[in-house]
Amino acid sequence: MPVLDSSFEPAAPAAAANRRVAEERLGELTGLLEQLNSGGGRRYIERHRARGKLLARERIELLVDPDSPFLELMPLIGWGTDHPLGGGIVCGIGVVEGVACVVSANDPTTRGGTMSPYTMRKFLRAMEIAHENRLPLINLVESGGADLSSQAELFVPGGAMFRNLTRLSAAGVPTIALVFGNSTAGGAYIPGMCDYTVFVDGGAKVFLGGPPLVKMATGEDADDEELGGAAMHSRTSGLSDYLAADERDALRIGREIVANLTVGATVTPLPVPAAPLHDPADLLGIVPADPRVPFDPREMLARILDGSRYDEFKPLYGAALSTGWGAIHGHPVGVLANVRGVLFSEEAQKAAQFIQLANRNHVPLLFLHNTTGFMVGRDYEQGGIIKHGAHMINAVSNSAVPHIGVILGGSYGAAHYAMAGRAYAPRFLFSWPSARSAVMGPQQLAGVLSIVARAGARARGEVFDEEADARMRASVVGQIEAEQTALANTARGYDDGIIDPRDTRTVLGLALSVVHNAPVRGTDGFGVFRL
Repeated sequence: MPVLDSSFEPAAPAAAANRRVAEERLGELTGLLEQLNSGGGRRYIERHRARGKLLARERIELLVDPDSPFLELMPLIGWGTDHPLGGGIVCGIGVVEGVACVVSANDPTTRGGTMSPYTMRKFLRAMEIAHENRLPLINLVESGGADLSSQAELFVPGGAMFRNLTRLSAAGVPTIALVFGNSTAGGAYIPGMCDYTVFVDGGAKVFLGGPPLVKMATGEDADDEELGGAAMHSRTSGLSDYLAADERDALRIGREIVANLTVGATVTPLPVPAAPLHDPADLLGIVPADPRVPFDPREMLARILDGSRYDEFKPLYGAALSTGWGAIHGHPVGVLANVRGVLFSEEAQKAAQFIQLANRNHVPLLFLHNTTGFMVGRDYEQGGIIKHGAHMINAVSNSAVPHIGVILGGSYGAAHYAMAGRAYAPRFLFSWPSARSAVMGPQQLAGVLSIVARAGARARGEVFDEEADARMRASVVGQIEAEQTALANTARGYDDGIIDPRDTRTVLGLALSVVHNAPVRGTDGFGVFRL
C-alpha cells in the first residue's frame, strides 16, 4: 500500500501560529474539564466524603481494569446553560474484566445527582452506543431523580430511558445497576429494569415514593429502610440481586458479574500495528488558525494511519474529496476526507461509489470533515448538483457499515449531512477544537439575509436602510460565530466530545475496537439513485 509523504514543516511560522491558536483552545477546554472534575464544588464533595462515599469518577476508576483507557463521552454537554456542566453524569467506554462496557455514573455532588434535560440527552446517547455496539451497560446509580424545575422538558421524553433498558435486555445486551444511594421515583426503574442489581447496604434507597410522599398519599408512617433500603430489597422485595457490604464491595461484585457474562464485547488484542511515520504532535500545527485557509487532510492521515499507508481511490477525479483505504490500530477503514471546502458533482459521485464499495467489503468508514457545502450557481445547478449530492446522501443514509466522524474544520450545510453528520447516526462523532458547524458561514448567512431584505425593500418601493443593514450583519455574524464553535456544538450534544488532535489516533483506535464488538456487515440495499 502506498505510503504518504509529508511536506509539513513544524518550524514554519504559519505552523507555529496555528499551534499557538490550537494550544489556546485546548487551554480553554482544560479549564472546563478541571471545573467538571470538581463536581458540585468543595462544599458538596466534603459533605459527600463525610458520608463515607466515593465520588463518581473514583467509582469508575475502581470499576474498570487498572491502567486501561476510559473514553469519556460528551463531557462538556450543557456548557453555557443554566444546567450543570456535563449534565451531572459521567458516561464513557471502559474495559471491565477484559470486556468493553458503557459506564454511566451519576454525580451526587452536583444538585444531588438530579437529572436535567442534558443528563437525559447524554444518558440516552450512552444507551444508543451500548445498543449499536452490543456493549454491556453498567449504571452506577445515586440520583435524586428528575430536576423538578425542568420537569416539563424531562417527563415525556424521559420515558425512553426505561424503554431503552428493556430493549437492551431483549437484544441480549447485559444491563447492570450498582446502586450506591438514592434512586427514587422514576429513577427507581433504572435498577428495576436492569438485568443485574447490586445494592449497597445502608446506602441504597430505592422507592417510588419516600416517607413524606407516602405520608401525604396514604397516611402511613414508614422510614427509608422500610420503603426502599438495600436490606429490605435483598430479603423481602427481591429487587436487589446482591447485597454489598460497602461501595468497594459493590464495585467488586459488579466486576464479577461482568466476568461471568457469556455474552458481551470482549476486547481481543490485535497484532501490534506499525506506527505512523510522521509525528502526531504536528497535528496541532496543521489546521490553519484562519478558517479560510485550506489544508490537506492527507497530512493528518499521515499521522494517524498505520505506517502512514493510504491507498487512495480515484485520486484524479473529484479531487476536492480524498477517498481511500488504510488502517488504524490494525482495523481497516475507508476514508472520506474533504481536501478543499466545496463539494462538486464529481466529489459526490465518487463518494457514493466509494461508500458502496466499503459496504461490499464490510469496512467501516471514517469521515474527516472540512467542508463549506455543495457548490451553487447556474452552471452547477444545471449540471445536476442536487441529483449528485442526493447520490452521496442516499449512500450515506443507507450504508450499513459503522461510520465514525471527526470534524477538523468547517462542516456546513448539506455537506455536513453528506459527510455523516450527527443526524445521520454515525457510531461516533468527535470534533477538534478548530471545528465549526452551522447552516453556512457567518458572513455568508448575514449576506443572504441582507440580500433578501434589500430585495424586499425594493419590492415595496422603500429606501433601503444601509445603517440598519450594517447593524444587522454585524449582529448575525456575531451570533453565528458564537453558535458554530466546537464548544457550542458539543454543549448541545451534537458530537461525542472534543478531542485533542494529538489523541486522534488513540481515540479512533478505541472507537474502531468498539464497533467491531458487533458484526460489521455492509449492505447492497440503497435507495433509488436518480440518474
